[in-house]
Amino acid sequence: MINLEDVFVTSGVPTYTFVKPQKFEEIKVSVRSPGRCLVIEGPSGIGKSTTIAKVLEELNQSHSVTHLSARKPEDHEYIHALPEMGNIGTVIVDDFHRLPEEIKSRLSDFIKILADSGDEHSKLILIGINHAGGQLVRFTHDLGLRLDIFKLESNPVEILEKVVELGQDVLNIAIPQRNDIAELAQGSFQLVQILCHKLCVLDGITEKQTAKHIVKTSINTALEDVITNLSRQFKDPTVTFARGSKLRPEGRAPYLHILKWLSESEDWSLDLNEAMVAYPEMKPSISQVIEKGHLDALINDNEKSDILKKYFYFERSTNILSAKDSKLVFYLKNLIWRVFTRQVGFRFDFFKSKYDFALSFAGQDRHLAEKLYQELTIREISVFYDQNEQHRIVAENLEDYLAPIYRKEASYIVVFQSPEYPQRIWTKFESDNFKERFGQNQVIPIRFSTTQAGYFSEDSQYGGLNFDPTQDTDKQILYIASTLAEKLKDDRLVLDLIEAVKDE
Repeated sequence: MINLEDVFVTSGVPTYTFVKPQKFEEIKVSVRSPGRCLVIEGPSGIGKSTTIAKVLEELNQSHSVTHLSARKPEDHEYIHALPEMGNIGTVIVDDFHRLPEEIKSRLSDFIKILADSGDEHSKLILIGINHAGGQLVRFTHDLGLRLDIFKLESNPVEILEKVVELGQDVLNIAIPQRNDIAELAQGSFQLVQILCHKLCVLDGITEKQTAKHIVKTSINTALEDVITNLSRQFKDPTVTFARGSKLRPEGRAPYLHILKWLSESEDWSLDLNEAMVAYPEMKPSISQVIEKGHLDALINDNEKSDILKKYFYFERSTNILSAKDSKLVFYLKNLIWRVFTRQVGFRFDFFKSKYDFALSFAGQDRHLAEKLYQELTIREISVFYDQNEQHRIVAENLEDYLAPIYRKEASYIVVFQSPEYPQRIWTKFESDNFKERFGQNQVIPIRFSTTQAGYFSEDSQYGGLNFDPTQDTDKQILYIASTLAEKLKDDRLVLDLIEAVKDE
């Protein structure tokens, strides 16, 4: 019997679903070239260790390799002694970017000697995060042509789709959303495995099927589950990073902005020199945390470093911040930044939403939603109202299209809490996606006087607006629209106040 965990592997080297990355053959040639040492760089989860393991397997060299890790202090002495040990065979040093500078310098000289002599009996394979290879070249200026550096970047969607295809063939299932999975994985083999594993579990697939099974669970449902699981690992370090050495609610939030920019990077690293050019308004505060050593201290020498250095690496000589784990960036990309900003401790939301409001209502109340939509748009307020978005929704998977809007793309959710609301499938779907926003001042209920007590007990403690269907509808909708507009006006006043404090 073939089990799910044997096919879609959430950790370790996959057997059934291994797909060669683009540079696989180049790496294989480098590994078998006498005297040629190489660096494999990229974030955790991109496939570095798996690629090397498969290359050595193809070359029938897996049995004769020594594995060392910079994470293990007891290995440092061994790594330091490598240049004097003669024929060392093939040695893999994982996380070598964590080594002390003196050992990195020794390895750099050693690599040059091996390359010049064409040594057939010694080879170093160094595995590290993005830009790790540049650290070695920095120590020995003419090392570049003597060392192969392979950057395992974001894998193309078509390669990631092959992982899904291999897995579904082995399990005798069909995953209609394989392209969506590949897109969501953002280049990471590991994230494809995790998303497929979760999708299968939610669909009741735990082993190979005797009859062809078509997966019906929405990828968005799986995504929400994965993000919930990742939050247990990453919420604490990301909040800690965003607060910096000391939370200053009145400040420009440089660490929060750095984290947001990192989430938008394509290669899981951020060049802060380039970021300051791209965001000149943030340059004074960003340059201060760099030049005064605050960012470096936060990750490496601060009392918070035990939390942060597992996930972040800052190379001060280049001002490049790297995420060590692709799952971390995946988590950051899927954060509701408006919610996260409040969790960190900042009152104002620095990152604008796609919509000011999204309307959630039962079909019977569409006439009310339509009236409110018209009143808000007259005021030049951005509103998500499904009837007005049909040209974008057509041919889309509705769950996958709507979920992000209610989860994070609208600043506020306006809920028409009529008696029909809790009885409809789509309103349940919408509320499932915004329920975590209660308590963040981002869900505004419109409470109908005809709704029985207890229908919405989970949000009864939060402020809302009232609506009486027996009274003048137009007058009440006008009042609700005016109140919502005032809410946005207050937000902007807070922003103006913060900007004024910054300028002083």
